[in-house]
Amino acid sequence: MPAKILIADDAAFMRVMIKGILSKQNYEIVGEAKDGREAVELYQKLRPDLTTMDIIMPEVNGIEAVKEIMKVDPNAVILMCSAMGQQAMVIEAIAAGAKDFIIKPFQPPRVLEAVERALAK
Repeated sequence: MPAKILIADDAAFMRVMIKGILSKQNYEIVGEAKDGREAVELYQKLRPDLTTMDIIMPEVNGIEAVKEIMKVDPNAVILMCSAMGQQAMVIEAIAAGAKDFIIKPFQPPRVLEAVERALAK
């Protein structure tokens, strides 16, 4: 059975890009969120096996969303998506409970490697 994945990113083209990379490997994309608040709501409703989370988003940022999701499900598997130069925020996100991170612009092999490693834990 394919892993269920929730994608959270305020940029629609980034969601499409991640969805394309993961769909080709038969992962099931169960939802897409355009901000951190929606990501938390969808996580609670859908209970995905893995969530990709952008750091910089309107309403609630990715780090706050990770903290909220971890309160609901301490075993949540979350991969942060960040641009170069956001190392301090990535460290904060991992301290909040994220399992790993993917750097934008996305390299499909790196995305798949991070997803597979996170799901294997």
